[in-house]
Amino acid sequence: MILTNSKIKKIKLEKIFGSNVFHIKKMKKYLSRNTFKAYLTSLAEGIPLSLEHANEIAEAMKNWAQKKGATHFTHWFQPMTGFTAEKHDSFLQPIATGIAITKLSGKQLIKGEPDASSFPSGGLRSTFEARGYTIWDISSPAFIKEEQSTRVLCIPTAFCSYNGEALDKKTPLLRSMDALSQQVIRILRLLGNTTSKRAFSTVGPEQEYFLIDRKYYEKRPDLIITGRTLFGAKPPKGQELEDHYFGSIKERITSFMAELDYELWKMGVSAKTRHNEVAPAQHEIAPNFENANIAVDHNQIVMETLKKVAIRHGLVCLLHEKPFAYVNGSGKHNNWSIQTDDGINLLDPGTTPHQNLQFLIFLVTILKAVDDYADLLRISAATPGNDHRLGANEAPPAIISIYLGEMLTSILEQISNIDSNDLKNKNFTISNTSLNLGISTLANLPRDTSDRNRTSPFAFTGNKFEFRMVPSTASISAANFTLNSIIADTLRIIADQLEQAENKESKAVEIIKDIYKKHKRIIFNGNNYSEEWKEEAQRRGLPNITNTVDAAKAIIAQKNIEMYERVKVFSKKELEARYEIVLENYIKTIKIEANTMIYIAQQMILPAINRYINNIAVSIKNLKEVNGDFSVQEAILKDINQSFLIFYEKLQYLKDKVKEESTREFADTYMHATFLRDEILNKAMRDLRTITDFLETRVEKEIWPLPDYVDLLFRV
Repeated sequence: MILTNSKIKKIKLEKIFGSNVFHIKKMKKYLSRNTFKAYLTSLAEGIPLSLEHANEIAEAMKNWAQKKGATHFTHWFQPMTGFTAEKHDSFLQPIATGIAITKLSGKQLIKGEPDASSFPSGGLRSTFEARGYTIWDISSPAFIKEEQSTRVLCIPTAFCSYNGEALDKKTPLLRSMDALSQQVIRILRLLGNTTSKRAFSTVGPEQEYFLIDRKYYEKRPDLIITGRTLFGAKPPKGQELEDHYFGSIKERITSFMAELDYELWKMGVSAKTRHNEVAPAQHEIAPNFENANIAVDHNQIVMETLKKVAIRHGLVCLLHEKPFAYVNGSGKHNNWSIQTDDGINLLDPGTTPHQNLQFLIFLVTILKAVDDYADLLRISAATPGNDHRLGANEAPPAIISIYLGEMLTSILEQISNIDSNDLKNKNFTISNTSLNLGISTLANLPRDTSDRNRTSPFAFTGNKFEFRMVPSTASISAANFTLNSIIADTLRIIADQLEQAENKESKAVEIIKDIYKKHKRIIFNGNNYSEEWKEEAQRRGLPNITNTVDAAKAIIAQKNIEMYERVKVFSKKELEARYEIVLENYIKTIKIEANTMIYIAQQMILPAINRYINNIAVSIKNLKEVNGDFSVQEAILKDINQSFLIFYEKLQYLKDKVKEESTREFADTYMHATFLRDEILNKAMRDLRTITDFLETRVEKEIWPLPDYVDLLFRV
């Protein structure tokens, strides 16, 4: 049901927010004091709940959900498909013929057994080995999802195989958060912090998306099947005027956004910011920062809700990284930081960053981690769709670098040239920390320690890092378990060194100096889009991995396997499986796109061009009969015929390559994916699209079978 303006006016935000979430406040109301205390202890210290306490929580959760209208519950999990999965079970439990009670037991709450054989496993499971387990994640609150007239209780869970291997996105994230917390607390203790008990990463993911009219979407098989336009000529106007970015939002879109916020708020998602993005028909939603595990769950909810609410408004939400050529694609900006349980943001420089030893240690840790494991960060942001987006003047290039800004870079440079015992005595040159615009009615502006570099893939933005490469369709889990893991392992190295030192402060300064000198090559504060940077990055030895197939190699690189095993996030077997899953997904994606392209070209475009040619031929015939001048029509016919022959040749070439792929034996999955990338995607599909897009500009619009970019981008 569309949210009307009258309903919006009556909304009390405080009461709406979290109304469909079984959060701490509700748990306290529904649970006994002992069980509530046991739950909090389990949450804080990782102590397993007893079955007795689990039974009480399950019963309370069921009672609350039934009051909200729920009839079913589901273990809500995130398999390697990148989407969420759920199997609904009713609360009903028969106790005699025609008699039933409602029940949710502690065992049902803690463990479920969905069929694991049909989810991507990379060889971890065989099709005849179906058992898998879902395990309740007590750190992510249960929520109710509303589906028109139905209500379902969703219990966030991890998903693993019968042998305990991770088959999902949540398990490695939770493992990485444990690893990060352990090493952060080690460092804090060595630097004199005795109060913080645990630490966790915080994330605020900005989500970009497109909205198009549903009636045009329904006429585009490529959008329906693949999520992107496989054909489409450049429109007369794109984003050149930059008039859409932060522009006035259309009433139809505002109505959609209002209902989107309403639905998200009910499920506890703190949707904060909404605005038009750069490309026409493109928009963005951003939440507040929260625990990374919750943020990952909430971003999955955001993506699903975007699509559902759009349909109610006669719209379709496109999350693909590059649904349209010639205009910006979509990504996620993964804003990442580290926080302690007592509220300390460890990436906050404070007012004197040059004297903030704690901040500087964590800052250089990130420099080293990103430099040492740039290949892992790259694969964490790799999808077939993102390959079309990265490197254009809209998204960071495939080269991993860090933007720190002039002030922090200058501070590290100055520290690198002093004695390790002189940090407190050193007079640092610090740039101005406020701005005066020279207008009496405007206050002076406090200036952050860094500007914002929108071209950088990994930029420091005041008290966090913004990882801008993340794909718009993907779970943000991979980006965050990668960051957590590489930083935990690097902190381990630093903690080992500090533990051996008598003078911790002096040793810390020495470590900061050493890391900066060895890893400052990763810092780049300039224009990442420039050709000069590509050349400079090559001279620095920074990798430029432009596609998913090559990026996948990082997953099974020996140094990365050893790192993941040290932090206990992945085993070698699990990593080998994920390598296969990434490549298999790439293969399937390109095959689907190629077959869809053939289908549209043969079934829709070829007949349309024939019809147009026939119309011109009839026109020439009619003009000949009345001795009219048909020279223009003949020129048009000749032009179209020549292009049509090229179109048919390129179509046949693509069909031949698809047939070759289906009959050819490949040495391994990597070689198979390489063939699809080089021979089908980057050659056969590209060439067919080029000639087809040219023909679109020549054929009468009423005859062309696909809504064009003007329809899709500007008629919303």
